[in-house]
Amino acid sequence: MQVKHVAPSTIRRLSLYLHFLEMCAQAGTATVSSRALAEAGGATPAQVRKDLSFFGSFGRRGVGYPVPQLAEHLREILGLSRSYRVVLVGAGRLGAALAHFEGFRDRGFEIVAVYDADPAKVGAALDGLAVRDEGSLEADLAAQPADIGVIGVPCAAAQAVADRLVKAGVKALLNFAPVHLAVPEGVSVKHVNLALELDGLAFALRNGDR
Repeated sequence: MQVKHVAPSTIRRLSLYLHFLEMCAQAGTATVSSRALAEAGGATPAQVRKDLSFFGSFGRRGVGYPVPQLAEHLREILGLSRSYRVVLVGAGRLGAALAHFEGFRDRGFEIVAVYDADPAKVGAALDGLAVRDEGSLEADLAAQPADIGVIGVPCAAAQAVADRLVKAGVKALLNFAPVHLAVPEGVSVKHVNLALELDGLAFALRNGDR
């Protein structure tokens, strides 16, 4: 199923619903209510029904949503019913943490190669992968294309790395560098800026928000 023009907030809630459903499945729960999904997604029951109705008809009034079937539908909607090849550029402390993050593999995102420009890091092992010389990035991707590029380099190098990944055919980037990336149309970018998130928490503490 391919759907366009879905708000990022909706996608985020669908992901939260899916995580909750997976926990329910592990606990042996057969059905869940829209209220339970709403609590998991930080929404209202009406919002849950609206989110799901955008993609089809799910559940039965008074009965709830069947956990396995709804989870399967959400994986299909979110594109998680297939695996993705991921390359990680940057083998510093952040890159090492990302390489060992089990959540990638659990969701079908397989890190197939790790790169770094520092000769001292090239050849070192990260989660069973030998760090490769960043200079071989284009040739490697020409031989074995990747779906997603994860950028874990300093901000001064992030745009150049993004440009190289895009030129090599990578259509989706996950950027951990604290800088905005300019990419051509047709390339998706998600920015993960921990400093901005901490700024938000500091503001909340300063102003008494929760």
